[in-house]
Amino acid sequence: MSHDTTAPAPATAPGVLRGWLDAIAVVLAALLAMTVVAALGLWLAGASQLPGSAFPPVVAATVVMAVGGRIELSGGAGVIAQSEAAIKVVPLSVSLVGALVAAALFVRPLRFHAVLSGGELLGRFARTAVLWLLALIPVVLAARHTFTITVGNSLADQFGELFDATPSVGFRAVVPATIGAGLVWLLIVLALAVTVSRKAPLPSRLLHFEPSVRPAARVMVMVLLGYVIIGVVGAVATAATGTGDADVGNLFAVVLLGLPNLSGLAFGLGLGATWEGSLKGGLGLPMPEALASVLRASGDGPVPLDLASLSRYDGRVWLLPVLAGVALLTAGFVKARHSPAGVSHLRHCAHLAVAMAVTMLAIGLLTRIHAQYGLSLFGVGDASDAGGLGGTVSLRCRLLTAVPIAAGWGAVAGFTGSVLASWLAKDR
Repeated sequence: MSHDTTAPAPATAPGVLRGWLDAIAVVLAALLAMTVVAALGLWLAGASQLPGSAFPPVVAATVVMAVGGRIELSGGAGVIAQSEAAIKVVPLSVSLVGALVAAALFVRPLRFHAVLSGGELLGRFARTAVLWLLALIPVVLAARHTFTITVGNSLADQFGELFDATPSVGFRAVVPATIGAGLVWLLIVLALAVTVSRKAPLPSRLLHFEPSVRPAARVMVMVLLGYVIIGVVGAVATAATGTGDADVGNLFAVVLLGLPNLSGLAFGLGLGATWEGSLKGGLGLPMPEALASVLRASGDGPVPLDLASLSRYDGRVWLLPVLAGVALLTAGFVKARHSPAGVSHLRHCAHLAVAMAVTMLAIGLLTRIHAQYGLSLFGVGDASDAGGLGGTVSLRCRLLTAVPIAAGWGAVAGFTGSVLASWLAKDR
């Protein structure tokens, strides 16, 4: 009996074309969603009033930072004035919207496959990655602008104009670093989307890992999204009882730019993790008053940010451990209910411990903040530490203690949730 091994071209070509169209939809929709959210958030924050048509480049820079790209700041004014600036922060609201859109559109066509080969999945990853890089390049190139700075002193400003030494600061996206980080961001988003999806099939070689990875990853995503939803509800409730349009605008600017940053911080603090940071001078990022008050209390070095320090300014923070406990117990229970039968309590314990450790590591890395602006004119002020003519804000998680604490919470929640699910199943 003869076997025809020739691939049917009429059936293959439409499939390849459909794959490219799917990839185009993922890339364009994700970038469009991120741009809209970034633009709206920056507009509410007042960035549309920036001089010199700076708004579009700032929007592009925000999208760049949202995918992990690097923005380089520079400035100066010859020997008379020097300016120093730096920024490192991820606007996670923009990142989250782009990730959700990309994940939903990437997974949607996979649901119609009963089985999925590793080659086909890699092909979809590759097509999407290629188009993503091509679409990201114009955004990276658009993320550059230069601002002229006034020091608020008429004599100093006149000297600057006289000697053609008006201080300036500019920003630009670092192309190689941003392209590389953007690619890593996309691949992580797509891999996580396939991992947590209930309906997307996995290649046969990965089915062995499905019982241990998929349920744990899914409940961790549910917990983090749940915190974001709680934050949105809280923002809407606050806006409904707000005192003015400016406050409401700033509130929703935070929601559209950095709500997951604050949600992740709240989750980590509720677990008992500690951050450390400082806030000096006139520079600051939008943040809750209690958080700003703790950071402003720093002296020469960073101060610890934890439940104890925050409770001096807002006693409601003691609700965060309760919220974290309820969220994780629910996650442990849901994971156990949706895992295959026969998984032991200890395995549930180990799975959720690892998932929580990875989640806390991601939260700690993504919530880091460093922003600085300093100006030194005729030797007045210190550009390196912002003197009295600028400011700095920094925040970083103590990961060496936060990750083990999170793993311990995960272990307890995994074991307890498994026991509870088993007990309820027996009662039935």
